Amino acid sequence: MLSRFNRLLWDPFLLIVLCGAGIYFTILFRFVQVRRFGAAWRQALSRKSGGPGVSPFQALAAAVSAQIGAGNLAGAAAAISAGGPGAVFWMWASAFFGMASAYAEALMAQKYNVRRRGQVVGGPAYYIQAAFPGLAGRCLAGVFALLMVFALGFIGAMVQANTIGESFGEAFGLPPLSAGLATAALCLPVFLGGMERMASFSAKLAPIMTGLYLLGAFFALASRRQLILPALQGILLGAFRPQALAGGLAGVTVKKAFRLGVSRGLFSNEAGMGSAPHAHALARADHPAQQGYVAMLGVFIDTFIVLTLTALVILTSGVYTPGGPVQGAALTQAGFSVSFGSFGAPFIALCLFFFAYSSILGWHFFGAANLRFLFGNRGLGLYQAGACLCILLGAVTQTERMWELTDLCMGLAAPLNLLALLRLAPQAAALTRDYDVRLACPGSKAQKKRRALAKAPKG
Repeated sequence: MLSRFNRLLWDPFLLIVLCGAGIYFTILFRFVQVRRFGAAWRQALSRKSGGPGVSPFQALAAAVSAQIGAGNLAGAAAAISAGGPGAVFWMWASAFFGMASAYAEALMAQKYNVRRRGQVVGGPAYYIQAAFPGLAGRCLAGVFALLMVFALGFIGAMVQANTIGESFGEAFGLPPLSAGLATAALCLPVFLGGMERMASFSAKLAPIMTGLYLLGAFFALASRRQLILPALQGILLGAFRPQALAGGLAGVTVKKAFRLGVSRGLFSNEAGMGSAPHAHALARADHPAQQGYVAMLGVFIDTFIVLTLTALVILTSGVYTPGGPVQGAALTQAGFSVSFGSFGAPFIALCLFFFAYSSILGWHFFGAANLRFLFGNRGLGLYQAGACLCILLGAVTQTERMWELTDLCMGLAAPLNLLALLRLAPQAAALTRDYDVRLACPGSKAQKKRRALAKAPKG
């Protein structure tokens, strides 16, 4: 019953809504993901010291730590297994438009963040409440916050801990309970340190875990670099003519490749779902648009770098066969094992640990931000203890139903987030124009012309 409802909720309703929102924001912001891509990197690497909050890079690291989870190793493999290589192209397409949604989320999270007792707090609940003044806004924001606390803080911790327990058990023979205890022990000090400690820790962990995986992927691809171009050709051909590929890809159609690619891509990068804005709301920025640019990079890194390399490792390794018995994360592991041999499984287990551990930390603090929205600082101790208990339980129990509950909560929360963003779209567009005219390139001829047009009387 729950799985059937999730399928109806996500496919096609949420896929259409999320993709449609991404296309709308891309047009509204005049392809901001292209225009400001360079500025995004400059802003992410800038040093913003002093005052409350975290640096732009720390906010990006916190968001990426949550976005890049166990799904990055299984998401591309699952899409390829069921939708063929062409599904990867549609993952790219959804991520491209999703970058505009991520920009809108961070922009509004920055505009509506608040200071409480010297600390910066914010997230979708705050701009949902602003989008719908009065009782309706408070109710919608409260529902969103409750869903996020449950889905990310508790159930999310269980499913990620289960990934760690299973992978370490298969690779090293470590009992799941021991893996759960070790994970909880590593999480608790970061939990107790607050968002600033988590952001500082993520700024160190995210480059290490991402770099480790990228090095492994580059090593795996180096020995079969002559197959990279054919793999890319297969991705493009499979997106529009899947039956033209070798083997016929029985049962795979353009519609199926599109559906699976878009769904797996959105599950992975979370664009428009309302999770990453919790981190970007806390960043120190001179203008909300600047952190919006940084937020786009999270989607780019997640899909265009990590997921793409995973797909190329699978497609160049020869382990993928249409309708074959090896699917999901096992397909990714098999792809790396071709180059790594017996070290393939331990390498993937180590990457899974980093990805799942970072997701637990990121999701925990996203949930904590929503708990503070609802109750202030009351109940944080119980929340932290409950999260550690969920890590232990998740490591030793089967979590298929937990994944379904997480999908359900996120599926119910995402429309509330998107509805608020669409209602606030005029404000987002005005802020974008304001930054373009006043701050982006104030001395250029184009900017002078825009300022003159903006000041000219209408009519």
